[in-house]
Amino acid sequence: MKKFAMTNPLQKQPYRRTTLAAAILALLALTGCASVNFDQAVSSANQTAGNFTGGKLELSRSATQQQARTQLSQQLLAQPLGQNEAVQLALANSPAVQALLAQSWQTMSEAKQAGQIANPIFSFERVRIGDTLDIGRMLSFGLLDLLTLPQRQRIASGQIASAQIALAGSVVEHVTQVRQVWVQAVAAQQKVQYAQQVHTAAEAGAELAQRMQQVGNFTRLQRMRQQAFYADTAMALASSQHSATAAREGLIRILGLSDAQAAQLQLPGRLPDVPQQLPSAVQLSEAAKSQRLDVQLARAQLESVGHAQGLNLLTSLVDVELAGIRNTEFENEHGKGHKSTGRGFEIAIKLPIFDWGSARRDAMNAQSLAAASSYESTVRSAASHLRESYSALRTAHGMARHYQSEVVPLRKAMQEENVLRYNGMLIGVFELLAGTREQIQSVSAAIAASEQFWLADAAMAASLIGKPVGGAAMAAAPKAGGGEAAPH
Repeated sequence: MKKFAMTNPLQKQPYRRTTLAAAILALLALTGCASVNFDQAVSSANQTAGNFTGGKLELSRSATQQQARTQLSQQLLAQPLGQNEAVQLALANSPAVQALLAQSWQTMSEAKQAGQIANPIFSFERVRIGDTLDIGRMLSFGLLDLLTLPQRQRIASGQIASAQIALAGSVVEHVTQVRQVWVQAVAAQQKVQYAQQVHTAAEAGAELAQRMQQVGNFTRLQRMRQQAFYADTAMALASSQHSATAAREGLIRILGLSDAQAAQLQLPGRLPDVPQQLPSAVQLSEAAKSQRLDVQLARAQLESVGHAQGLNLLTSLVDVELAGIRNTEFENEHGKGHKSTGRGFEIAIKLPIFDWGSARRDAMNAQSLAAASSYESTVRSAASHLRESYSALRTAHGMARHYQSEVVPLRKAMQEENVLRYNGMLIGVFELLAGTREQIQSVSAAIAASEQFWLADAAMAASLIGKPVGGAAMAAAPKAGGGEAAPH
């Protein structure tokens, strides 16, 4: 660092205190511009993602807030937990949500810190040489930091805005996971009920086949077929029970429940009915244009990089420090005291001799190019994600409605005909049991189709706001009639 000092020890005119006070007040006013009000940021997230948070997002920083969250959690767990109630419980109870909010607060505070001017440095020097005492005082600060403060505050404001958008996106992603995990847990619980019914029917068939073999009305091969089917249903039942346990535990984890709260958790007996109709693609596309968080975030990042480009270009070339100096010299020669005061200033300039900042400027150009390309990529991908999610939703809706309106009623009618034929001794008990199994399996397939629809519905809501999750591939629905009729 090359320093050029300009002092005048004979100068007697003091600085005007009013001018110094005005300068200090101006600095304080400038440094207070880029502020963080995290409560306002949370309120903004509640407004942006209102369909996901219901205005219930809150960072608990006091015992009163914590107590209110605990009471709300107990109220929600006192009854079967619906999907919307599961979202409320996650927002109120999950430590992961609180950690997400605290991390966002940290990010915004660090962005604010970057937009403030560095503290000045005060140095004091006391040197005695014989009868002479020199006292030196110097107050220095970065002149370039002061001159570029407004621009750095604009950059900090942009970074805070980006952090607010990112917070809303993270909350949307978490709430979407809660919705989908809730759907999986309820559907898995519902599938266990029907797997138990299939197992019970298969058990009855295997027992009857064994008795008929004993009296000579069934061959050994016929009995073994019924026994094998019964063994398959036992394994399917065990698998479905584990799947239900795993889905429930996944819901417990994402809700952030304690062991005591997990014991209180109750789920509805079935998934909600699939709606009759869906909104049109045009309606959904219009709704998405004004609220896509991914596009907003990419735009904010591009603007932030643009503001930082000029500042970084300047700081890569030069750096200047300014210091005010006040030196006092005391002389005590021959018992006569004499004091002289010198005032001045010092400017320190960093000379770009070894490093001209070319690599840093290349990095800035690359960052700007990457931000512009990222924004363009996000805009182009937004419509594609929306179309894919809508296709998945429409396909899942068609399959679920087909099972509910066609397959399940048809299987029910067929089983009623089987009962009539059995009563007329036109079919045997094994055909009747096979029809019962097929009817139960059609209901299980309908549950799976309904599950796929509600998963696609949650993914569609996330895509509308600009946080697409996973892929939109449809899971294959179980076959409606997997039972094997045995001869009677």
